[in-house]
Amino acid sequence: MATAMAASAAERAVLEEEFRWLLHAEVHAVLRQLQDILKEASLRFTLPGPSTEGPAKQENFILGSCGTDQVKGVLTLQGDALSQADVNLKMPRNNQLLHLAFREDKQWKLQQIQDARNHVSQAIYLLANRDESYQFKTGAEVLKLMDAVMLQLTRARNRLTTPATLTLPEIAASGLTRMFAPTLPSDLLVNVYINLNKLCLTVYQLHALQPTSTKNFRPAGGAVLHSPGAMFEWGSQRLEVSHVHKVECVIPWLNDALVYFTVSLQLCQQLKDKIAVFSSYWSSRPF
Repeated sequence: MATAMAASAAERAVLEEEFRWLLHAEVHAVLRQLQDILKEASLRFTLPGPSTEGPAKQENFILGSCGTDQVKGVLTLQGDALSQADVNLKMPRNNQLLHLAFREDKQWKLQQIQDARNHVSQAIYLLANRDESYQFKTGAEVLKLMDAVMLQLTRARNRLTTPATLTLPEIAASGLTRMFAPTLPSDLLVNVYINLNKLCLTVYQLHALQPTSTKNFRPAGGAVLHSPGAMFEWGSQRLEVSHVHKVECVIPWLNDALVYFTVSLQLCQQLKDKIAVFSSYWSSRPF
């Protein structure tokens, strides 16, 4: 009996020593690794910092689609803003070529990129508050930090992978419609959003429903991408989407950022799993 108790005490001492090493050494090694990865991610988002001077560089991206050549053009991205758009639209009904371009005095902020960047910044801030001199006393303390960092990283990733669902009236009321010179024709709507690593441009062509129309009017709800036949009311008119043109371009640095988010989330989870091995100790005693 005494031998068994001694063996149990020795085993416990070994586990406690391993846990102490985990809290005092390995946790900080993981935090350093996370900070390095997220700093790389922040550079992709051109986060302002001590070494950042002047505006973000401009990048031109050619819009493309495998399904249609109705829309062609170039979008210019400057950090988290569209600074220029040069788009040609071939109207299906008469093959007329319509040219759409941003006003020179306007930029369109991409809220998804801005929000993702802010969440990365918050995750870095959380990690920086636990520098090498900080001593973690319990596993629960580490778990709380990892959960907070993972929440920010998940939110950052979700902002890029989950575009907002908008109703057609919301798209019509968007400030994006006032970005163009000359102004958009009344039978066109434009929407721009991020989906994963792509910048997507959607052009909706509309036609007015006559008051005598026998169509059953059913306003469309919110959607990332509306289909032909979707109806809505704008002002005193009832309108229907007749054609939808979606074109997109890959933004390589958004792909990098998504990879960094995935790797960081995996590191956080691995550290949480290691802490869980010692769950019988952290709740009862500090180290």
